[in-house]
Amino acid sequence: MLANIPAASGTQIVVCVALTAIVGIATWLKIRSVKHDGSSKDVFLAGGGLSWLFVAGSITLTNLSTDQLVGMNGNQMALLAWWEICGFFGLLILAFVFVPIYYRNNCTTVTQLLEKRYGGRSIRTLISALFLFGNILIYLPAALYSGGLFMQSLFGSTMPILFFAGILAVISAAYTIFGGLRAVAVMDTYSGIGILGLAMLIVVLALAAVNWDLASDVPVERLTMIGGPDSPIPFHTLFTGMIFIQIFYWSTNQNITQRAMAAPTVKEAQKGVLVAAAIRILIVPPIVVIPGIVAYKMFGDVGDAAYGRLVAEVLPAWLSGAFAAMVAAAVITTFSAVLNSSVALYSVDFHEQFIGEVKDHWKLAAAVSILLTITAIMLVPLYQNADSIINLLQQLNGLLSMPILSAFVAGLLFRNVAAPAAIGGVIWGVLLYGTYTFQLQPAGIITMHYIDFMVITLVTSVLAALLTNRLLLGNRAEFVLPRRAVA
Repeated sequence: MLANIPAASGTQIVVCVALTAIVGIATWLKIRSVKHDGSSKDVFLAGGGLSWLFVAGSITLTNLSTDQLVGMNGNQMALLAWWEICGFFGLLILAFVFVPIYYRNNCTTVTQLLEKRYGGRSIRTLISALFLFGNILIYLPAALYSGGLFMQSLFGSTMPILFFAGILAVISAAYTIFGGLRAVAVMDTYSGIGILGLAMLIVVLALAAVNWDLASDVPVERLTMIGGPDSPIPFHTLFTGMIFIQIFYWSTNQNITQRAMAAPTVKEAQKGVLVAAAIRILIVPPIVVIPGIVAYKMFGDVGDAAYGRLVAEVLPAWLSGAFAAMVAAAVITTFSAVLNSSVALYSVDFHEQFIGEVKDHWKLAAAVSILLTITAIMLVPLYQNADSIINLLQQLNGLLSMPILSAFVAGLLFRNVAAPAAIGGVIWGVLLYGTYTFQLQPAGIITMHYIDFMVITLVTSVLAALLTNRLLLGNRAEFVLPRRAVA
């Protein structure tokens, strides 16, 4: 897919390894003096000691990986920037609505909030299981696949993608095992400076290569921000399912919210989230769409190969080692962040509840991290036949995102809803969206865009929960404002 990238020289490989090592050493120097007590807060929330800078850096880099750099640029159109632009509003909702609620309830995982709201353990267990399912089958292997593919092509190696994916996975797991969330957040922030800086440099060099002219030789549909009915993001979907996708991802997704929960105070957390929102709106959109558009002008429709081919064309040879380090860091930061969140979900929501008290979360985290890392590596080949990484991920995410969000909506906006009712709503949502994705849409029975169908999934899931609550359980739900929903 990226076969046109020239092989890196020995010097460039050394630069890549050296920069990766420098980030690791800098991270160790930053966290080495921290004392640990082995508690869940110590391992999974950095002891509540992350400043706004590291909250912002970790949130930004948890999201930004080769999935975005390769996948979004692979669509080769400006339209994909809407994912990042709308993410700005999702982060605002996290900062001003959800962060105060999570801190008020002393949460380590977002699922703890559901248990407190519904007064039942079952909904917490189900949602945590769904998060783990998504992380293990979607986020972790997808990050390794896209990163391994890129590294294989960059180094011109005949080694299989699994070889590079394995190296990236081992380094990522090391951060989680030996440093917990604190190491992950610090590494995210240090790496982020280089990743964002080099990515912006690539944007500038790409535009310079075409004399800052994108208007000629590029179809209008590649440049417009108003998507047609058959585009990846039809314009009307910005006002239907898009906002709910952003609320789920930024405000109720353990992989992101865990970073915001790790600050010492609500204000410090909000400051970090707002800085991440500023980065999201000012820096991220151009780096995930402009290189792809330039690649279309230079090479034509080359899909997910766009970013790699462009980099090979415009980046000076002496910088290719730094670029390889950037790609590696992007994968490592995302994988380690999702891995840490997955371990937190298992340790707090399953092991402590069903197996027994955890006296030392560091030891348990190490064992679970190794198991999940091996599993993710084994699943990498499943993604090798995907036409578009980013579009595949968004569609798969819909299978879980709206059903999970329905549990938060029903729990925060209504009182006196029982946990079994919320479970009924979630199960309905998963079955409905799964039927749509794998049967009704492929057969042409329902041609509605998947972003639109997410709204139907969310609304009917909430209704299913309320109807189950009233008709089967005999409870009468009471609407409340979100601030009053949780004590």
